[in-house]
Amino acid sequence: MRAAPNPARRIREDIEGRIHSGEWKPGTRIPIEQELAARYGCARATVSKALGELVAAGLVERRRKAGSFVAHPPVHSAVMTVPDLAELIAARGETYRWEARAIVRRKNAGEADTLQIDGIHFAADEPFALERRTIELAEVPAAAEANFAVEAPGTWLLAHIPWTSARHVVRAVAATRTEAKALATGSGAACLQLERDTWRGDRPVTHVRQLFRGDRFDLVAEFQAGMPRREGD
Repeated sequence: MRAAPNPARRIREDIEGRIHSGEWKPGTRIPIEQELAARYGCARATVSKALGELVAAGLVERRRKAGSFVAHPPVHSAVMTVPDLAELIAARGETYRWEARAIVRRKNAGEADTLQIDGIHFAADEPFALERRTIELAEVPAAAEANFAVEAPGTWLLAHIPWTSARHVVRAVAATRTEAKALATGSGAACLQLERDTWRGDRPVTHVRQLFRGDRFDLVAEFQAGMPRREGD
């Protein structure tokens, strides 16, 4: 006869099932430990153990003085590609939204004609990344007529403008007070900053700085070993 699962395992599997089924979506507040203990008829320590295992599995996050919440799954992006954040977020089952904060055209004597767009990418109605992008209008004149108030510039560029080369610079940074407020995280929180330039031939297309919450975004690269090099190659 098959033995019944122990109480901690039963609680963990039940909560895990609610998360995977979509009943409890990312950001949902999980009932407090006392409530769960009463619901499952067990000690609070058993509930704490089950939640601890869910935290270790990346399904639940604990917030100091706030409780336990269903974790937002990290978005993975290949470091060698130019990703569309809208597609990446949608692929994780979260609702994507772009909010433009400022759109400024700069055309000064002797300088390039550029369009600068500042905005925020949202996942499941929570801030996901800040973006500041400059588009070279000499190379992309149609961008002057695009409606970046409703469509993220990166999404528009990938759909309209072919590029031939790109350069990424990725580093860990601490969020400033203003950035932390926009990202709904703590001042000085660890963030991932990505700066990217793209070109078409030898002509620049765009420069972008994106700032991601460190707990919401992963850069992933996969490699295969090449043929062994011979001495003298």
